[in-house]
Amino acid sequence: MSEKSKYIPLKELDIYILSRQLSAFAWSIYQRLDFQSRKIWGDQMISSMDSIGANIAEGYARFHFLERIRFYYISRASLSESVDHWIDLGFERKIVSSDEYKEIKIISKSLQIKLNHQIKIAYNAKDKNSSK
Repeated sequence: MSEKSKYIPLKELDIYILSRQLSAFAWSIYQRLDFQSRKIWGDQMISSMDSIGANIAEGYARFHFLERIRFYYISRASLSESVDHWIDLGFERKIVSSDEYKEIKIISKSLQIKLNHQIKIAYNAKDKNSSK
């Protein structure tokens, strides 16, 4: 199969796999929260964490390069909101354990690097197609 015609299904895409791992961590934390903690912290944390993968999926399905890139940027912003704000806040408030915090940070760093790379790939493909 030529490089040009190679298609990777969404569920095999590294950035999507990593986003789903973060969602799984978030869900396991959310499930153990009491009602008040869910309403104050948990609902916003799980919503922002789940939107990472949702925006990757939506962007990956877009045909136009600039639309694709836009959704990847939104995903990257959701990653920052989720981990740099909600998970950090949860760790400070002792909602998130030290082990969970470390693992989430490792996954999110890898996802951020790969998401930046995916954005670069989309820009390069746009530039390549616009020069034809």
